[in-house]
Amino acid sequence: MSARIHLPSGLVTFMFTDIEGSTRLAQMLGPGYRPVLSEHRRLLRATLAASDGTELFTEGDSFFVAFADASSALDASLAAQRALSKHEWPTPEATPRVRMGLHTGQAEPRDGEYASAEVHRAARIAAAAHGGQVLCSGATARHAAPLPPGASLLDLGLHRLRGFDDRERLFQLVAPGLERQFPRPRTADAIPHNLPTQVTSFVGRRAEREELDQLIDSHRLVTVVGAGGAGKTRLAVELAGGVVESYPDGVWFVDIATVTDPGLVAFAVAAVLGLRPEPGRPMLETLVEFAASRRMLVVLDTCDAQPAACAEVISRLLAGGSGVRVLATSRESLGLPGEVIWRIPPLSVDPAPGGGPSEAVILLLDRTAAARGGRRSGPAESADLQRVVTRLDGLPLAIELAAARLRVLSASQLAERLDDVLGALDAGRDDVEPAPAAARNWVANQQDTVDLAAAARGVAPPVGVRAVQRSATQRHVTMQATVTWSYRTLGPRAARLLRWLAVFSGPVDLATVEWLLNDDPLDPLSVLVDKSMIQAEPNVSGSTYRMLDPIRAYAARRLVDAGEEQTARDRHVAWSLHALQRAYLGPDDRPVTLSLYALDPLADELRAALRWTVTGGSARQGLQLASGLDEWWRERGLAREGRLWLFRLYGRIAETGEQIPEAELAAAYHMHSQHAGADGEFAEELRFSQRAESAARQAADAGLLIRVLAGRAAPLIDMGQFAEAERVCREVIAEAEAEGVAGEALLAVYSLAELLWRRGALDEAAELLGAARPVEAGRPTDRGKRSVDMLLGMVALARGDLVAAHDHLVVALRSRMSYGYLARACDTVNAIAVRCAGGGDPRSAARLFGAAQLTRSAMRCTPGTFGAYWLQEQTSLRNLMGDAAFDTAYADGAELTLEEAAAVALEVEHPDLAAGSIRFSQVEPPTQRTRARESADTPREAER
Repeated sequence: MSARIHLPSGLVTFMFTDIEGSTRLAQMLGPGYRPVLSEHRRLLRATLAASDGTELFTEGDSFFVAFADASSALDASLAAQRALSKHEWPTPEATPRVRMGLHTGQAEPRDGEYASAEVHRAARIAAAAHGGQVLCSGATARHAAPLPPGASLLDLGLHRLRGFDDRERLFQLVAPGLERQFPRPRTADAIPHNLPTQVTSFVGRRAEREELDQLIDSHRLVTVVGAGGAGKTRLAVELAGGVVESYPDGVWFVDIATVTDPGLVAFAVAAVLGLRPEPGRPMLETLVEFAASRRMLVVLDTCDAQPAACAEVISRLLAGGSGVRVLATSRESLGLPGEVIWRIPPLSVDPAPGGGPSEAVILLLDRTAAARGGRRSGPAESADLQRVVTRLDGLPLAIELAAARLRVLSASQLAERLDDVLGALDAGRDDVEPAPAAARNWVANQQDTVDLAAAARGVAPPVGVRAVQRSATQRHVTMQATVTWSYRTLGPRAARLLRWLAVFSGPVDLATVEWLLNDDPLDPLSVLVDKSMIQAEPNVSGSTYRMLDPIRAYAARRLVDAGEEQTARDRHVAWSLHALQRAYLGPDDRPVTLSLYALDPLADELRAALRWTVTGGSARQGLQLASGLDEWWRERGLAREGRLWLFRLYGRIAETGEQIPEAELAAAYHMHSQHAGADGEFAEELRFSQRAESAARQAADAGLLIRVLAGRAAPLIDMGQFAEAERVCREVIAEAEAEGVAGEALLAVYSLAELLWRRGALDEAAELLGAARPVEAGRPTDRGKRSVDMLLGMVALARGDLVAAHDHLVVALRSRMSYGYLARACDTVNAIAVRCAGGGDPRSAARLFGAAQLTRSAMRCTPGTFGAYWLQEQTSLRNLMGDAAFDTAYADGAELTLEEAAAVALEVEHPDLAAGSIRFSQVEPPTQRTRARESADTPREAER
């Protein structure tokens, strides 16, 4: 670099950039990489030429630039990212994804360069970013004023940069045209593991843990093999938790049971590691490259769910680098070279040294206490408990079932019935199949016992009983034998009920069982409870009935074998639709204010029903289910899940050719658009909004069309087209009034009010919202959100009227928390934080900001309409309090749950109660205009 080039001094902002995955891109493009690299450089230099940046050097795909002004550096970063994204590259796969990092600090150039730790800090910040992302330090955020139009800085919290002892607060530049969703920053303080937290005690297995620990230490692939219910997952997690410190790059748990497609196994592993797909590259290659230079342990659980895909992923991971080790659990080996197959033994049934209870008895005691409501077994039962676990050969699943039986039997009664426990329990019931002859019954039970014990120990059973093992699938031999031991004693009605209950994913009540069978289920249900195939759980409102997952899987297979799956699962879908409809209605079958809390306990059942509609049922019913969960998905931070279900339903429609009315398609597309907007996918948001409009016009439904068009402003606002969004809102509101369907345009009213607030037209916004209040109150699906009060509170904040702001925001927050609108409640907590800051309580403001940000981050919510405003207010608050005080209060708030934060916000003292309040000291009567404004600004007492 020429010495004549002027380098800034004093407070300097340093920028580092490079192309994420440049090596991979060069390999993929070959000779075509050079033009891409050159064009990338040209675009960046053209951007820098329009700013105050001074390029120090360019090396390969990297730039190092110095700026005298932090705002100019952010302007240049934003312009560069937009230029790169808008440029027409040879192919989408050839698009370079550039990461950028900025830091501001004191520096003096010498001999044409900078020798300062601030430069290294900027480089580490860039290294923490992902392709397409702009990260900056807290110092840059403080000095970057004003921000580029429409831009904001998203606080990502404190991070430890590699090579630095302190923690740096990182901010992400957010603006139209920039991608928003990224994995966590690549910093030195990433969590070392994601192992699930267990809620029950871990019993015994000390010798097995030591043996398995030695195997993992000396072999790169260890597979824990055993039957379902043998305790493989629990042991693997317990072991992995003890070796976290041995793996500097982490211990990562991946549950393959949740993966429904073999091609998604690599994606599941990558998601846990925080990796994203790269254009033009298989996910597995990205995963292997990431793991190649790292030392980590990957725990792949339930590999038998996708054995071939798991084997491929493991093989590639192990071949790609020597630092990766894999601990797998499966019901069968993976058949890979170098695999150490460790078969999990049963729990020890021998008394502990010193005469204490065996591991199996300790497990039985613990689970029996839970089954008996916390009442522990007394010493008098010790001998009988030992008899039970010995006869069950220490198999954990069998012990769990025995413990459930001990809820209604004593240990001695159970021990006496172990030769034919189920047959004995069913004796005298008309519903039970006739018992076989005594000799045959004894032989059958002895065969099962020997078979179970041999399989659990990993040895072949005696010749006389091998036929039992060969009659079952090898993969499930022990589980099949264990559950069949109970199932074969069921009569036709009890067996059918067990099969049909397998379609439910969680507990059900008696009314649900009656609905499912359309018959009185009491007799067969009693049989299933007595046989511990269904767990009865008494509670105040009545007993619920739960099936253990292994038994549910067995029953589901029986359901298919019986040819009843289509009927039973269609019936479950119908029940799910019915339950969903009931959540929207009161006892008198009239619509009530929608509470999303009513949908929380239904979520797993509705997912199970959705799964059937996309694989073997009706996609139209699936769309109806999705529609009922519309708000719930977004308010629980699950907009992405909602989008994925809709995409699968579209695929099902294409596969089956099922005819869906245009009105229902329009509603689905409209819902999809809102999910995409909440997920930060703004192009997808606009695309599905347009599809919804097209379908609504074909449906010739005026109200539906207005509702769809009312949502059009959202993608326009998200993309920064505020004037166009305002025009659309006004047109839709006018058309709705002309058509007599004003209520369907509420979304447009809210959007218009936000736009008016944004540009300072506060009086018009207040009048608009005042007129919308009765409309909102008359709509059960909208009134719980209290959007009018939230927006009026924002208008009052902009006016500096803390009294009106307090009144509106408290009403909005109380309603949103009461009805389960948790994402919206975060916005209201933020707004009350602003009200606290304006009322002279900065510490409460910082605490509430911290609490709201934590919840939004946990739910992976985008910043939303007011995101830039919250950041602006936080920056002002930080400047007022100072970094240390702000960070302390903010961190204190981050320890609060949303419920706790809401309680804190609702306890904020009303401004009228504060010393010196003049709210009610006015002598002159209010003018007509003042009265009109207050009627719009203040919630009506009847609605509080």
